Amino acid sequence: MEAHHEGLIVLSGCFSGEVSKMLRENRDREAEEAAKYYHSIFGDDYYLEVQPESPDLHAKLIALSKKLGIPLVATQDSHYLLKEDAAVHDVLLAIQTNNRLDDEDRFSFKKHDASFRSAEEMSEAMKHMPEAIESTVKIAEKCNFEFELGKILIPQYGVPDGKTANAYLKEILETKLPERYPNPSAEVRERFEYEFSVIEKTGFADYFLIVQDFVNWARNRGIVVGPGRGSAAGSIISYILKITDVDPIHYNLLFERFLNPMRISMPDIDIDFADLRRDEVLGYLKDKYGSDRVAQIITFGTMAARASVRDAGRALGLPYAFCDRLAKLIPLEPNTDKSETKLDKYLESVPELKAEYASNPDSKKLLDTAMKLEGVARHASVHACGTVVSREPLTNYMALQRSPQDENAVITQFEMHSVEDLGLLKIDLLGLKTLTIIEETIRLLRETRNIEIEISKIPLDDKKTFELLQRVETIGVFQYESTGMRRYMKGIKPTDIEDLTVLVALYRPGTLDYRLPDGRNMVDVYIDRKNGAEKVSYVHPGMEPILKTTYGIAVYQEQMMQIARDLGGYTLPEADTLRKAIGKKIKSLLDEQGEKLTKGMIINGIDERIARKIWELFPPFARYGFNKSHSVCYALIGYQTAYLKANYPVEFMAAVLNNASDDIERIALVVNECKRMGVEVLPPDINKSSSAFVPEVDADSATKKGKVGGIRFGISAIKNIGENITRMIVEERLRGGPYQGLEDFVTRISHRDLNKKSMEALIKGGAIDSLGVERMSALENLDEILRIKSVDKTRANENQINLFASEPVAVKIKFKPVPPAPKMQRLAWEKELLGLYVTDHPLKDYSPVAKNKKLSSIAEVLKATDERKTIKTYGLINRIQPIQTKNGDPMVFAKIEDLSDNIEVLVFKDVLSKDREIWTEGNVIEISGRPSKRDGEVKIICNEAKMLRNDKLQNPNVKPNLNDSNIK
Repeated sequence: MEAHHEGLIVLSGCFSGEVSKMLRENRDREAEEAAKYYHSIFGDDYYLEVQPESPDLHAKLIALSKKLGIPLVATQDSHYLLKEDAAVHDVLLAIQTNNRLDDEDRFSFKKHDASFRSAEEMSEAMKHMPEAIESTVKIAEKCNFEFELGKILIPQYGVPDGKTANAYLKEILETKLPERYPNPSAEVRERFEYEFSVIEKTGFADYFLIVQDFVNWARNRGIVVGPGRGSAAGSIISYILKITDVDPIHYNLLFERFLNPMRISMPDIDIDFADLRRDEVLGYLKDKYGSDRVAQIITFGTMAARASVRDAGRALGLPYAFCDRLAKLIPLEPNTDKSETKLDKYLESVPELKAEYASNPDSKKLLDTAMKLEGVARHASVHACGTVVSREPLTNYMALQRSPQDENAVITQFEMHSVEDLGLLKIDLLGLKTLTIIEETIRLLRETRNIEIEISKIPLDDKKTFELLQRVETIGVFQYESTGMRRYMKGIKPTDIEDLTVLVALYRPGTLDYRLPDGRNMVDVYIDRKNGAEKVSYVHPGMEPILKTTYGIAVYQEQMMQIARDLGGYTLPEADTLRKAIGKKIKSLLDEQGEKLTKGMIINGIDERIARKIWELFPPFARYGFNKSHSVCYALIGYQTAYLKANYPVEFMAAVLNNASDDIERIALVVNECKRMGVEVLPPDINKSSSAFVPEVDADSATKKGKVGGIRFGISAIKNIGENITRMIVEERLRGGPYQGLEDFVTRISHRDLNKKSMEALIKGGAIDSLGVERMSALENLDEILRIKSVDKTRANENQINLFASEPVAVKIKFKPVPPAPKMQRLAWEKELLGLYVTDHPLKDYSPVAKNKKLSSIAEVLKATDERKTIKTYGLINRIQPIQTKNGDPMVFAKIEDLSDNIEVLVFKDVLSKDREIWTEGNVIEISGRPSKRDGEVKIICNEAKMLRNDKLQNPNVKPNLNDSNIK
């Protein structure tokens, strides 16, 4: 502080500041010494704070000021803007401190006004200290900093001596052009020259040099980079530089959607990298441009509609079930601005919510409070992808701070829009898990089968890939995995990348919700037209070349821009301005553009009636039109994952499993998909497993029963097995060969982490089965096993060797005889230690019973559309969450699974009271109820439940429970 005080103005702090706190505690001499110290450093730029909220300190602070000659300054303890915000701020404090409003002992500002006072109010409150008020003006006059907005502050790339950025960029482009276009056509050459002229004119050559540099650095180090993201894929310059991997000529993408020469603003190139290696790219930027010139950008998490209802309800002391029910009445709108308030809109548009608000005082109080909280900044964190790169130290432009999540990381105090306003270079470096899966699949193919794949060069018309997509076998396939997406994909039956691109563009909330008068959405229309169920038609023949690939439907923003150009006489930069106007939905802008476009079409010979009919297509387009450049990029990533799944299923599914290691439900879903594909998922084995899931293409089962290979569970997937012991087991096996028996294993692994707890986990998880020791026997003899390990360790320490033998004394475990563990016990252990059943599934024995009773599978229930129709199904309870409703009634959320899928069951008081013991984890039950679909998720509202019995397995008077660890 002493070394860096120049230019700083320092205030002593509020009621809790160092000097004031000492005065409050009657430590006057210490307060004087502290004030002297700061005054000696900062001189006239150090002030003693006086606040109207602390009148008992005024006399002491005035005396200290006079004694030491330190000026006073009047401040206030402001925590919210307006007086009427006091109540809502109090709720926010209760939420942040996890307290209820009725808790009298909680932290609160209720005792004083913490709003932002006006100048008049402050003058009145501090009229006995006019000099303190005057100091506020003096401090303001000392401060002088002007934000220069609208400038472009791109760092200089560092081109070779004697060359300009423009000339160097052109040189690189001419060198790389043949790699993309060996024999460039006139169209390619014209597009190339046009785009370069715009970049040259706008002064963005350094920008493209910087981006191509770090993207190609990543590619050269084997980091998988996405084919593109957003409108940057519309640039042929980006394609030639290998910033993107999408040919804009082939896909008919528009440069002006990316960079509009009529509206000069910083280009916005977002780059996807394999998520686990994104930090390497960030590190490269810091090394190249300086760590003081590169930082991640701050973001402020705001309270969304549903969260504000739940949090406000908790602070108000309302029952969770009541608040949760109200929250779920609020529609989910993905990909929308969370800072935008919507609760008031929903109170008008959602009948159930409107009725609750009007009829229930608790609902009204809760929603009124939530509406004031919605959109409020809740916390600061690091933006998921935003990074700023500056030509000078960032402190010349803005304040920085430590990241709340990582003290070693420095982030900006300005959020991304402010960073852009300053003209600084903002780059979005996104980590995409799917690219990590692709990268890992490529690595596994190289390591296990010596196959090299360059993902950007795979054929885009692969027969096996499109057959897989047409069968809708899309678990693990990027963008195309969800239930809703699979339903539409089944209708479209994709035959090319164009179909996949349309699905990415149309499968979004705005598009799916936009309905034609006949009730269909745009995806339904596309399916009907592609399959010949509806004739393709055009409002005007001039639209056919533009809309032919999408069967006469305007799907993409680029198509509307082309219509404006070809039919209305717009230039493409003007058409991009039209696109922006449509997106903003401002009536005056729409009226202006509508008149301009209609006139342009009439001038081009289009009948006025037809021209107005064409214009009528534009305003609704704001609800469902999408960026084709982005759609193509993400369709390509989806295709790449489908290609890997169709052609290299074992390696691909192993990579998918490794990237779901923290989500047991996801792992269960992927394992079931593996089984369906004929890929055997093998249990962990200390002689074959690695740390992670690994392919076993040469597994015994790979050549039998139509299997295509196996995937071996990783040792680290076993609960209670840490990273250290996993590494030791694998490294020792690689060094000394496979473990020959249990004695060999425990004597070779000397690590202290191989203890009773970890040994029990290895045994129950099946990892030592290959050593020829039955699990129950190993468990019952575990103390003897660990004693042998201890004896061997002592021998090793004392170097006790049999002098008459050439080898160390062999150690043999004396096993006491124990009956083997029954199948159900082994499966219960697997579920406990691995999170799912691997070697078998207990419900296989129930399948004949379920079939005889004509019970539906859960997969069939999930397809149910009629919420009035009773369904009957069965499953194993794997999770129970008991709660209380607003009325104090007991209720249960139960998750059940069968061999096909899993589903949540809602169990209300009347069903629960009939047999509470049924609702226990591990029980196998059959239920009758009706499907309930909300937020795209199907659940079952249970009307009746009972145990599902299999007399061949059990005494009919005993209820089976597969989580009972005492089963023998």
